[in-house]
Amino acid sequence: MKRIAVVGTGYVGLVSGTCFAEMGNTVVCIDIDKWKVEQLQKGIIPIYEPELDILLERNIKAERLKFTTDLAHGISDAEIIFLALPTPPGEDGSADLSYILNVATQLGNLIKDFKVIVDKSTVPVGTAHLVHEAIAANSTVEFAVVSNPEFLREGYAVADFMKPDRVVIGCSNQRAAKIMESLYKPFVRQGNPIYFMDEKSAELTKYAANSFLATKITFMNEIANFCELVGADVDKVRIGIGSDNRIGKRFLFPGIGYGGSCFPKDVKALFKSGQEHQFDFKILQAVIEVNEQQKTILLPRIKNFFRGDLSGKKIAVWGLAFKPDTDDIRQAPSLFLIDSILAAGAKVIVYDPEAMQNVEAIYGEKITFAKDQYSALSDADALIICTEWSAFRNPNFNAMKDLMADSVIFDGRNLYDMDEMTDKGFYYSSIGRRTINNNA
Repeated sequence: MKRIAVVGTGYVGLVSGTCFAEMGNTVVCIDIDKWKVEQLQKGIIPIYEPELDILLERNIKAERLKFTTDLAHGISDAEIIFLALPTPPGEDGSADLSYILNVATQLGNLIKDFKVIVDKSTVPVGTAHLVHEAIAANSTVEFAVVSNPEFLREGYAVADFMKPDRVVIGCSNQRAAKIMESLYKPFVRQGNPIYFMDEKSAELTKYAANSFLATKITFMNEIANFCELVGADVDKVRIGIGSDNRIGKRFLFPGIGYGGSCFPKDVKALFKSGQEHQFDFKILQAVIEVNEQQKTILLPRIKNFFRGDLSGKKIAVWGLAFKPDTDDIRQAPSLFLIDSILAAGAKVIVYDPEAMQNVEAIYGEKITFAKDQYSALSDADALIICTEWSAFRNPNFNAMKDLMADSVIFDGRNLYDMDEMTDKGFYYSSIGRRTINNNA
């Protein structure tokens, strides 16, 4: 059993703290947001993540998980202090380290005995050194700074944390390394590895992983776009290349671009970090540019279908979150499409199982929010699918046709079988496949 403090109760901090508590450790989560802390103390979670609410409630009742706004009190008994603070992108794309370094400066005045300070946030290469300097400027006691990047998938974060496929620990202090190994051993009992490396390599590992996955997604989107020009079928191409075990089947599904809190921010941060070291990440620059274009790739098709005039048209949108099983709308492609459609004079009605409240905070009464996926279709001139929620995969197509003013679907996630769309009589436009025009 370890005594742990987690500074920051955002997505990473809350999942990490709760899962550490679930493994029998005592955890204090610290945040400056008083209202948020009060909600968490009641077991109310500000984000949607499957299974997290169950674990949170159980560990609060067991008194293994507590929340406070008092940094000094929260870290006083901790052996390990995790920094799970935001690193938002600046205007130039670089990661903003002010939150982390501010807390590090405070920790220098507060720690009274040996502590392991762990960077859990996604941070640029060299951050562990900066954190060490910030603490050391105000501290006379021994401490260690460790880099321990997270590899959590939104929607699967609890499972990813409890049974990680690998744990990466950047550490040059042997005492701290033994503490971290002891902390994570219960999570890898099935034999998955704990990799120890230097701090800089650990920091770069996270950025490299996310940037590679973003590149894989973006490459497949470009292949899909080319498929449409030459008459190939991206589904067949995907299966053909995915069967090569050097490439693998995952992250090969084309769509309307990646979003969320990680890929957009991390790719830009690594690109900017390269510039700071006079290194030109040409591939990452292309990934960033292509992904921005991909977010609105459906827009010209929609305008073309309506002969360039969307004014007064009613457009339904299924899916607002950047991916299913989350309420996260950060950099979600749906928002870029909605903005463009509104600007073209159309009316927009939307439905998402979890992200409605977050989107309403942005748009208010500018768009209409439906109570369910089918009511969103009433008299709609077209449907756009932006998120591949399971509930959208096998809908009642007959009911859809009856509800809609016109049987038109623009599918940004390739949810439906082409033959079925032909049989059902829809106009159906997807990514990297031929357009089905039953009215032609």
